[in-house]
Amino acid sequence: MATTVESMEAFQKLIGEHLGYSEYITVTQEQVNLFADATGDHQWIHVDPERAKAGPFGGPIAHGYLTLSLIPVLLGQVVRVEGVTMGVNYGANKVRFPSPVPVGSQIRAGAAVASVEEVSGGIQVALDVTIEVKDAPKPSCVAQIVFRYYR
Repeated sequence: MATTVESMEAFQKLIGEHLGYSEYITVTQEQVNLFADATGDHQWIHVDPERAKAGPFGGPIAHGYLTLSLIPVLLGQVVRVEGVTMGVNYGANKVRFPSPVPVGSQIRAGAAVASVEEVSGGIQVALDVTIEVKDAPKPSCVAQIVFRYYR
């Protein structure tokens, strides 16, 4: 169940708080292939399942940036922001990919509020986001994602 933030001011009270986790979603080979087509990154560890079986990960893995790009949709299950007219992705302060996301695995996102600051017409919120593969010992992506919410 998503944490509902009822106003921009309410974000201030959540600094340092973990907001929860999304449901798990399955990363498919079709998603990986479509991402490869969209970005032009057709490296065999992503798009050639037969060759990838003999590679360092024992099978194909998702692109790191595909994993990163799933954060907004997963965060929609973690936090809902009310009392704003618009929210936009503003960027990322730090992104790391500590372990792979094997094709066919399930991932979820967890998030905590790192900081909140006022900007012209709204607030800027930095969330510490972790993407986990189900039953994996290490996270697959850790990132501080920045959003701006406007009145």
